[in-house]
Amino acid sequence: MKRRQKKLTINNELDLSDAVIVKSGRLKSVVWNDFDRVRKGETYIAICRHCKKRLSGSSASGTSHLRNHLIRCRRRSNGSNNGVAQYFVRGKKKELANERRKDEEVLSVVNVRYEHEKEELDDVNVVSTGLDQRRCRFDLARMIILHGYPLSMVEDVGFRMFIGNLQPLFELVAFERVESDCMEIYAKEKHKIFEALDKLPGKISISVDVWSGSDDFDEFLCLVAHYIDETWELKKRVLNFFMVDPSHTGEMLAEVIMTCLMEWDIDRKLFSMASSHSPPFGENVANKIRDRLSQNKFLYCYGQLFDVSCGVNVINQMAQDSLQTCCDTINMIRESIRYVKSSESIQDRFNQWIVETEAESERNLCIDDPTRWDSTCTMLEIALEQKSAFSLMNEHDPDSVLCPSDLEWERLGTIVEFLKVFVEVINAFTKSSCLPANMYFPEVCDVHLRLIEWNKNPDDFISSLAVNMRKKFDDFWEKNYLVLAIATILDPRFKMKLVEYYYPLFYGTSASELIEDISECIKALYDEHSVGSLLASSDQALGWQNHHHRSNGVAHGKEPDDRLIEFDRYINNTTTTPGQDSKSDLEKYLEEPLFPRNSDFDILNWWKVHTPKYPILSMMARNVLAVPMSNVSSSEDAFETCQRRQVSETWRSLRPSTVQALMCAQDWIQSELESS
Repeated sequence: MKRRQKKLTINNELDLSDAVIVKSGRLKSVVWNDFDRVRKGETYIAICRHCKKRLSGSSASGTSHLRNHLIRCRRRSNGSNNGVAQYFVRGKKKELANERRKDEEVLSVVNVRYEHEKEELDDVNVVSTGLDQRRCRFDLARMIILHGYPLSMVEDVGFRMFIGNLQPLFELVAFERVESDCMEIYAKEKHKIFEALDKLPGKISISVDVWSGSDDFDEFLCLVAHYIDETWELKKRVLNFFMVDPSHTGEMLAEVIMTCLMEWDIDRKLFSMASSHSPPFGENVANKIRDRLSQNKFLYCYGQLFDVSCGVNVINQMAQDSLQTCCDTINMIRESIRYVKSSESIQDRFNQWIVETEAESERNLCIDDPTRWDSTCTMLEIALEQKSAFSLMNEHDPDSVLCPSDLEWERLGTIVEFLKVFVEVINAFTKSSCLPANMYFPEVCDVHLRLIEWNKNPDDFISSLAVNMRKKFDDFWEKNYLVLAIATILDPRFKMKLVEYYYPLFYGTSASELIEDISECIKALYDEHSVGSLLASSDQALGWQNHHHRSNGVAHGKEPDDRLIEFDRYINNTTTTPGQDSKSDLEKYLEEPLFPRNSDFDILNWWKVHTPKYPILSMMARNVLAVPMSNVSSSEDAFETCQRRQVSETWRSLRPSTVQALMCAQDWIQSELESS
């Protein structure tokens, strides 16, 4: 294309003193109304009558480059109220057909210019040369999806003016067109996700979260798949985002989710399901789905590992419960800080009291954001550092707000210590949008130990608060301890040792029995993976035998040797060849020394490298490590006092099918960009 442009552009410094103006009846195109055609020797030149730019005037060059120049020629557009389209409104179909064949370009009619002075759109049809309209449309739709822009922006006057000046040849689209393009992108991306899930070597875990819609009555369920792909990368993809009726029973919601799973053809591939158990998604929904899958024997360990819950949710609930118990004291401090910041003179006096009491802090007092409890923790932490200055202010300034008592300050200090632990745990849970399940056990165990310690506080107020938090934590622990323990056992830096370290601290003399239960569960899980691996290899061998028999004219099921296939499996399970190690992958793995702990350790890469050594155990690790123990993708969402995420205002008024398409496609496109 660049070479052609060089040929079509003539040096403007060329001497045309002896050039001859060519007048010929063959110049049929209307573009020649704005060009003079001259000849210099054997060279034909077209000179723009408006800006005097020189271009090729050879008949072999056609006239497309002349039309393009007229579209861009500022002097012509400034001096004329008529658009370039006049040449094509009057244009001749025969001429256009000839030029299409000559230039081998697809021509389309688009809007090209706007009247800035009137701030009105002046739709003028022009013939496009080489602009891929479809690609531009889909780039626009992807931009809207990716950044969550309103679909109606394509009809905004400002946007249309901007596009018209940026690229006059682009054919502007209406709301219905861009909505249709978004749906087409969704369909194509969905097909790619479907194929990826179909090829997975392992199981899939799902998480279900509740979102709020346009009002308190609109609710959406977000269904997300979590899995480790063939390259040992942990991924999560939104599968469905559909509106539900809050009045639906658990059985109805379970049926809706099962329908989605079957549409994706992953109901047989499920390993676990994580949910918040908040309304309308009650605990019985997960139980009903588990019961249905267990009947078909799709789940490992009779579904013991299927129903898990989000660790961030329980931490969030405990943090907010802690703040609620002392809300009056917190309001008192918040108003005191507002008073200090109400004028420079009060701030100066407060600074003097800080110096007098030696309560200086590296951080300045701040007002919290009540919608984020971590900001409340920060506000209280700074205020505690300067509590003596607040006491002086309360003594010497009669206009100041009432200050907390010494006991209230003391209790608040203990609660802030709780909150700081919770902030650290949530930051660990949300440092990546996809964390393998082994990352959660140490953090959860630390919270467990802290709760045991807080229960022993001599202050009845603090101990009763710890008891209430412990109830919430115990519900979470009872449901998730098996998955958490197995995941950490599959971490080569810990194996059984971390479980054996923490459990005596939790349960004392009864710890050994509980550790044995975990050991039995992981062995049972390994055995099920081992049987599944043997059945798969036997099915492959059976398939080869059937093919061999058919190729020799023997029909399947007629050969007497087929009756001994189960015998062959028995021999494989009970016989070892000379020199063959009879120990299982699990036994060999647990007997080997621990892998050194370091901050750069990548557990997925470790299992990827060691798959040949532990073929069955690596299959189990692939399934367990993908279990989602948190459905929160970032700390920005984790600290919100309102647990439910909301559909953006720009999309919530759209049709439910369009909302699903946009939410899913946004997740898929973002994930693809992050991967690349």
